[in-house]
Amino acid sequence: MTVSTDRAQIVVHGGAGVVHASLHESVVVGTRRAAEVAAKVLAAGGDCQAAAVAAVRHMEDTPAFNAGRGSCMNASGSFEADAGIMRSRDLRIGAVASMPALANAVEAAALVLEQSRHHLLCGEAGAAWIQTQGVGVWGRDQVWTQKAQRRYDAATAGRMDKDGRADTVGAVVRDARGDYCAAGSTGGVLLKTPGRVGDTPVPGAGFYATEELGACVATGMGEAMLREVTCVRLLERIARSFEAPEVCASRYCEELRAATGAAVGVVGITAHGEPFVAHACRHMSWARWKHGTPGSAQGGLCAPSLKDLTAEADDA
Repeated sequence: MTVSTDRAQIVVHGGAGVVHASLHESVVVGTRRAAEVAAKVLAAGGDCQAAAVAAVRHMEDTPAFNAGRGSCMNASGSFEADAGIMRSRDLRIGAVASMPALANAVEAAALVLEQSRHHLLCGEAGAAWIQTQGVGVWGRDQVWTQKAQRRYDAATAGRMDKDGRADTVGAVVRDARGDYCAAGSTGGVLLKTPGRVGDTPVPGAGFYATEELGACVATGMGEAMLREVTCVRLLERIARSFEAPEVCASRYCEELRAATGAAVGVVGITAHGEPFVAHACRHMSWARWKHGTPGSAQGGLCAPSLKDLTAEADDA
């Protein structure tokens, strides 16, 4: 197979919703570094899956995000993690849900992809199988943070809205061979009912990757993403649209926000290698990297709005 290094691209996000002012710098730096970690994996000869896992794992290890070591608590004050991953070359999927106090759920999802005959494992029984394989950093002391405790205390006391916080982390990668991978991880929704599962570990809704459509990961209120099957529906819409992918994605997010009231965000790479970043909410930290681009990954706390994108298109 001929390898074209200029195909390689990475797009990551740190969650759609509201980011506290004290965390703005941390999430912007965290997403950029996640993209750069993934770029180093590609530079060393790693494939899209290894790069996507590395990006997500970096954000799981950054307490500013709601994933891994920064996860929020459920209604009982416990931690439950979800994650999912899919690669385009063989359509393999791995996902985990309701993993108790797991700091690196994306690696558990990758284990399911590689070694399980199933696509999705959940709860205590699923966690037990993963532990027998020697994978996972487990325990409340691995995921508890003062940030999580403060948010839990404030939400249970009615001093803070339990919804609307930035959630989920995700990455999409296209490697030098043109293969795609999409991966995401989350601590879920603050004060969620124990056992609740959102879109993050559900293929088509929270993540998706095929050669024909490209790759996408979603973030926001999982119930809205599940209803819409967000990732596959958006990728199909982009494939049919005459609009630029980022305009199409931004319009879709605005429509979903209007229909559901949910915070919505997506990042992806089309089948033609065009990256897109879009959200309909106050914040969504993001970063992207492309082979051959000088300097570090580019990103920010907010993506361009639909209004800005359409104005640019009109001026072009």
